[in-house]
Amino acid sequence: MIQLKDLHSPADIKGLDRTELKNLAEELRAVLMKKLSAHGGHVGPNLGVVEAMVALHYVFDAPTDKLVFDVSHQTYIHKMLTGRIEAFIDPAHYDDVTGYTCPRESEYDLFEVGHTSTSIALATGLAKARDVLGGKENVVAFIGDASLGGGEALEALDYAPELGSNFIIVVNDNQRSIAENHGELYRHLEDLRNSNGTAPDNIFKALGYQYVYVREGNDIDELIRAFESVRGTDHAVVVHINTMKGAGLPVAEADKERFHYAAPFDLKSGAPLHPSGSEDYTDVFARHILDRMQADRRVIAITAGTPGAIGFTPERRKVTGKQFVDVGICEQAATAVAAGLVKGGARPVFGVMATFIQRSYDQLSQDIAINNLPAVVVDFAGGIHGIPDMTHLGFFDIAMASNIPNFVFLAPADADEYTAMLDWAIDQTEHPVFLRTPSSAVTHSGRAVNMDFFRYDVVSRGGSVAIIGAGDFFAMASEAAEILKKKGVEVTLINPRILSHLDTECLDSLKTYKTVITLEDGITDGGFGQKVAAYLGCAGPAVHVLGLKKEFLDRYDAERVLADNGLTPQQIVAIVVKD
Repeated sequence: MIQLKDLHSPADIKGLDRTELKNLAEELRAVLMKKLSAHGGHVGPNLGVVEAMVALHYVFDAPTDKLVFDVSHQTYIHKMLTGRIEAFIDPAHYDDVTGYTCPRESEYDLFEVGHTSTSIALATGLAKARDVLGGKENVVAFIGDASLGGGEALEALDYAPELGSNFIIVVNDNQRSIAENHGELYRHLEDLRNSNGTAPDNIFKALGYQYVYVREGNDIDELIRAFESVRGTDHAVVVHINTMKGAGLPVAEADKERFHYAAPFDLKSGAPLHPSGSEDYTDVFARHILDRMQADRRVIAITAGTPGAIGFTPERRKVTGKQFVDVGICEQAATAVAAGLVKGGARPVFGVMATFIQRSYDQLSQDIAINNLPAVVVDFAGGIHGIPDMTHLGFFDIAMASNIPNFVFLAPADADEYTAMLDWAIDQTEHPVFLRTPSSAVTHSGRAVNMDFFRYDVVSRGGSVAIIGAGDFFAMASEAAEILKKKGVEVTLINPRILSHLDTECLDSLKTYKTVITLEDGITDGGFGQKVAAYLGCAGPAVHVLGLKKEFLDRYDAERVLADNGLTPQQIVAIVVKD
């Protein structure tokens, strides 16, 4: 039996017998649970595919055979089998690997993938290149956690059989999305499971695939038998495996939604090791929208498969009835559904992660903005304090959405403004609204909220220096203003609130100033500060546009990134002193 520390590549498991493979799988599962409980990560998805990953690497010959994973957050065992075991058995090396496939780490990882529904299309490209260049390798797309219902996956599922060559899709069916499944496709998978794969209606066969069903998707013998039967195939095949999300960890099996992803937790009880105990903006949002829904049946909340990320827990979802819509992990559809709801007389509020709304740019523009429909899009985890993984960055949203014509992009500085903006966005009928949820701790200013959100909030008037701090960065602007005040410099402190439109009256009053500084929690290219700088032009003040560089960052330290971009109160003060 191989020792885990000696596990360097899939070649090391090729000579193991079935009993040894099963023992290896259980040992890998135990080590994985230990790391996840101490470090956090995607718990359920990875525990559910331990046997499948072992079987894949036992049967196929990666990296010659091409394995593409979707979403790739279920590849921890894959990483353990492909030379990265130290990152799972030694706490000092836990952070040596990312939570997703990463070509920078290993030749066994083909793509940086963190968004859903990409694997079949990516694999189709690999297969086409193989066919054109005369290769013979297997191409395998491994897809699960509701990725199959995404538009890109369905488009590629339709196209792939047309290749007429080796193409294998492994559908990891654990009966779950992040939360529960939504959509008829998943009821169809249920019919296939209940019939042991023999249901007369079979979407995969209808699309031209050979279909193989594995009833026990956590059984290595069954998996190896299925994978060996399709290895080297000359046509398109779907291997449908029935797995258990969270397999082997009772708390994860019992509460699959909570343990899709979890911060460090106690293995036995499942309790968080470091509970925050503080209010957060997902709760602020969900409570407020739920109140609006209960008071007005026209208000409809929408999610694209991530209800927990917007505060709609299972308990809250139970009381919403038909006023809560989960379209599955399909942001494009959710955006268009919001447009249709408006046209039908409803008041939709689409809550979505900032990183995922990128998939819907065309629908934001074509379905909502061109039609000038007053839908409300609320994004979460935007800015530098959002999710630090390269595949989930949230600081591109201002530049992306604030430049779409007709959209009003609002960035509140505190919870009072946030709920006031939610109410205004729902009640008004003139504009589509994009509202950015703060990623900072929940704060309350205590100031009355000026409901004219097309005007900047001038909090204090000073002499020749103005600092305009947008959204989360208004607190930084305020801190810099306080430091300058102690140095005898009175500052005009402005909370702009609206980042898609300019308050020209306010900006005109700054034309005689010596220094104007803009702060935004997003990239400067195409952002708010550049709009201000372009308007003030050669009017007089030196305009300093502070924000983030246009770059991909991975697992960064937020405070270091801020300092590298000149975004600390002390650095802001230094600009004023120098000017």
